[in-house]
Amino acid sequence: MQSLPRTTRDIALTFDACGGPGGSGYDRALIDFLRARHIPATLFINSRWIDANPAVFHRLAGDPLFEIANHGTRHRPLSVTGRSAYGIPGTKGAGEVYDEIAGNQAKLARLLGAPPRFFRSGTAYCDDIAARIVTDLGECFVSFSVNGDGGATFTAEQVHTTVASARAGSIVLCHMNHPEGGTAGGIASAVPRLLARGHRFVRLSDALHRT
Repeated sequence: MQSLPRTTRDIALTFDACGGPGGSGYDRALIDFLRARHIPATLFINSRWIDANPAVFHRLAGDPLFEIANHGTRHRPLSVTGRSAYGIPGTKGAGEVYDEIAGNQAKLARLLGAPPRFFRSGTAYCDDIAARIVTDLGECFVSFSVNGDGGATFTAEQVHTTVASARAGSIVLCHMNHPEGGTAGGIASAVPRLLARGHRFVRLSDALHRT
């Protein structure tokens, strides 16, 4: 899924928490802004990030503004051939694809009381065979239509420019594990601009529930 189905003015903000070498920080300013403005979002969280931030994870999981989604066990691009993406080696073979999905799926099911509905791999890369495995494991693969923070490398001004240009039906990808970056500042300035243009923010499950 790269965009929202049958939407009117809806936009989905999604935030990855990569963990491990991808970063296990916590962008408190970003989450505080979303809470203050009552902006719902879908949070794709990696197993290693959960291990590094257990108390924060439980607070996020208990907040009805947010839904928790699966961002994999080791933050690997999802491939049956080992194809890399952005310099990160991909999974090699169906067994590693299964482990990447199911390991964190089981952890999240145990912590949340129910398995997550959505999966995004590290770098959001997924080949066709791996995508079928995601589906067979009961999750929906989610990509994105707007790369909101360039893998947490953008300045606040760049994040603002990119996110504020999102159209109805967009799935915006940003990160919540790099508090030193420009994501929080850019989101804080882009969201009011989008609201003023008549957009509404939704969690992925809310958008699909209305279809």
